[in-house]
Amino acid sequence: MINTALPGHDRAPTPTRVQPPAVTGPRTPGVSGLVRRRLLLTFFVLSCLFSWWPAVVAAFNSSEGGLAGFGPFVAAVVVLALTQGRSGVKALLASMIKWRVPPRAYLAAIGIPIAITALAILLTIATGAVMPSAAALGAWTEIPLMVALMLLIPGMGGAWEEPGFRGFALGRLEQRYGLSSAPLLLGAFWVVWHLPLFLNGAILPTDVVVIMAVSVVIAAVYHSARDSVLIAMLLHATNNAVGGEFASQLFTGADAARLGLIVAAVWALLATAVIIQRVRSRARKG
Repeated sequence: MINTALPGHDRAPTPTRVQPPAVTGPRTPGVSGLVRRRLLLTFFVLSCLFSWWPAVVAAFNSSEGGLAGFGPFVAAVVVLALTQGRSGVKALLASMIKWRVPPRAYLAAIGIPIAITALAILLTIATGAVMPSAAALGAWTEIPLMVALMLLIPGMGGAWEEPGFRGFALGRLEQRYGLSSAPLLLGAFWVVWHLPLFLNGAILPTDVVVIMAVSVVIAAVYHSARDSVLIAMLLHATNNAVGGEFASQLFTGADAARLGLIVAAVWALLATAVIIQRVRSRARKG
């Protein structure tokens, strides 16, 4: 079983240079001043604008649109450039290559998605699904390559959402709403951000639960890795490669729906365990 007491998840994140300084004194005029006063709102709006354009284009030519997964990254860079200048952008980019983290953070980032997906596949088969073919199961050998491609190619597989969602937004939401509420609030926006994929049927309705739960778990892993965006990207890429590119291809019809329900349930259980552990830790400290 997965150890739900993820290393360091019960501690408040150590502020990094990416975190915004307190706004004091007179308001800054112009666009940068407006962005500074509505930092998170600006980021969320720009994330949608920079990500939803493929779906908008597709709507005009009657094709199947998707998402530009690098949109949140671009939004974070724009907001940081307007409010903190080059230093803010450099801090975000540095976190994206921050690899000197506790080894357990790598284990969590890779092991959690694999363990959850493997358990979900076994439970799906055990509850009556048709056994996948040997050829379909053999596709697992392509997972490492898929993870590497998702990490290296902006917009492929979701990993490049993380510099925006975890690297930029999470810490600011935690400063305002606390460690327990912020991942859930970010998860709610993350669901909205995926709206084009829900509308075109590319992801299942049960993925609402998955997205919310992953937001909680990935925040814990991110903090356990000393706020390394690279680790968040690795977890996201591994989960998409194992779950989206491999497991989702093993079943069809009702069996695929059953897999989706089981995946959502397992992620939800893990997220609940993380929240309970965090609450207990805070109670002990109090």
